[in-house]
Amino acid sequence: MVEHNYKFRVTYPDTDRMGTMHHANYVKYYEAARWELFRSIGVPYSSVEAAGVMCPVISMKFKFLKTTRYDELLTVKTRLIKIEGVRVCFSYWLYNEQNELINTAETELAFVGLNDWKPCKAPDFLLKCIEANKKSIT
Repeated sequence: MVEHNYKFRVTYPDTDRMGTMHHANYVKYYEAARWELFRSIGVPYSSVEAAGVMCPVISMKFKFLKTTRYDELLTVKTRLIKIEGVRVCFSYWLYNEQNELINTAETELAFVGLNDWKPCKAPDFLLKCIEANKKSIT
């Protein structure tokens, strides 16, 4: 569907006593990658909220394949898999500087009203931008 690569460097506060990036920090980097994907198609997340819609995470799944350490430059390949009803699904592949796959993840979010938290459809401008930026994935 729609893909984007996001690069970041592991910061010292994100590591644990073992010297590796703590598992809890994957969540924040995948969130940043997801919103950078939206930004790359012309939709900053702030515009979704300005339209009265929020996107809370309703499920997450991670698979830890290799560790990563302080100061490593990582790349997250993020793919918007589908928007179905009030749900949007993303997949992530995290690579180290040697282009080795070190983590995979999936998240599912829901579109909800900003004030009432009731499920709602995605804003039309977001759907149009996604449609305009679709690529065939092989």
